[in-house]
Amino acid sequence: MFLALRHVTRRFGELVAVDAVDLDISEGEFVCFLGPSGCGKTTLLRLIAGLETLDRGDIRLKDRDLGDLPARKRNFGVVFQSYSLFPNLTVVRNIAYGLECRKRPRAEIGARVNEMLDLVHLTEDAGKRPHELSGGMQQRVALARALAPQPEVLLLDEPLSALDAKVRESLRGEIRELQQRLGITTVMVTHDQEEAMEMADRIVVMNRGRIEQMGPAEELYWQPATRFVGEFIGRLNILDGPAWRGRLRAFGPMSGPDDGNVIAIRPEHVRLVEDGEAPEEPVFEGTVRYASFLGNTMRVLIEAEPGAVVEVELHGRRDRVQKGTRLRFILPRERLRRLAVTPQ
Repeated sequence: MFLALRHVTRRFGELVAVDAVDLDISEGEFVCFLGPSGCGKTTLLRLIAGLETLDRGDIRLKDRDLGDLPARKRNFGVVFQSYSLFPNLTVVRNIAYGLECRKRPRAEIGARVNEMLDLVHLTEDAGKRPHELSGGMQQRVALARALAPQPEVLLLDEPLSALDAKVRESLRGEIRELQQRLGITTVMVTHDQEEAMEMADRIVVMNRGRIEQMGPAEELYWQPATRFVGEFIGRLNILDGPAWRGRLRAFGPMSGPDDGNVIAIRPEHVRLVEDGEAPEEPVFEGTVRYASFLGNTMRVLIEAEPGAVVEVELHGRRDRVQKGTRLRFILPRERLRRLAVTPQ
């Protein structure tokens, strides 16, 4: 493996921030660490970067042990959420900084900086200082500075979270395209599921310092192993409690892990029954308690009975769906999935 983590552990007093993590990352792969605040994703990134000290375990790059190697000698490019640009230096000088620290020849520095400016589309802004740039442009400078010394691995710590939604959406496409063009191994930390799903080859979902599940976005969305993953990536109906258990008993075996002890279904898979339709599946009926118009999508909560509420995602125009409406719906058996509940 290009980058290998074995039993990586980091404690802060009694808190185990990263708990015996094993992970292999291939050369050229884009991996996202995804999870809520406090799950250990940023600490794990900092351990890879050499900005935190391992308590136990090994981190190896192409069979080279990084355990005792300081951050400055790892040849990793790091981009932080806060950009960390030098406010008194121009764009050119910010990008050149890492090369100057490595004592590269002046002609080589100039050529590489020009290459980076072209790469991130900032050639016309080369003489500006950070305060003269937009947030998105500042983040491009930070990215160019990280890439200039030709690092073996690029590490991104929530690089887009300080930007507004439109800029964030545009930049994540640019970063992904840039990563693919350069073929650089990249690890990014994010708490944004859409960001991870759009950008990553593989997503590592973390919970309480451990890897809950990892895989491509499609696998995690359609085949979550646990309730935590299912609810964190996308929206999910958990059909639990006495009201649902009795109703679902007739459905028989369902897909999912053997230790799955709750039943779930995605809102887009709940199907409304049209007037006059007589489906073969069991039909449920309930009252709309909430309806939210979201453009081409409508989000609806239906209460079949106390304790039996289901969220439905509808597409297209649905004028008749409003609070108080009585609706019939089915839960397609092939869309129901058993999920495990992670012990807390």
